[in-house]
Amino acid sequence: MTQVTQSQQRGIQLSETALRHVKLLQDKQGQDLCLRVGVRQGGCSGMSYMMDFEDPSKITPQDEVFDYDGFKIVCDRKSLLYLYGLMLDYSDAMIGGGFQFTNPNAVQSCGCGKSFGV
Repeated sequence: MTQVTQSQQRGIQLSETALRHVKLLQDKQGQDLCLRVGVRQGGCSGMSYMMDFEDPSKITPQDEVFDYDGFKIVCDRKSLLYLYGLMLDYSDAMIGGGFQFTNPNAVQSCGCGKSFGV
């Protein structure tokens, strides 16, 4: 796991590697977007992670916003109940690469790492 940027006290933590990668993806979008992270019902273990870029104008008062050097991660409060303390990392390994979620609230995870149970 790579080093976390700034404070360890954030509800959603982002590694330096993940921050570089999301900023690269954001640049490819050609817009100033934030990253929305959340959960939804489904997946092999009951709940699955979701994340996508979103226009900052869609941030609501019910959202928590975490700032990483000007890059914003947004999470609705209901999802944050399941994600608080989440470490989002990124690996460019050929096998098992991509975004990796380390969730201290998950009591089980599936082999793909994209869903979990609480």
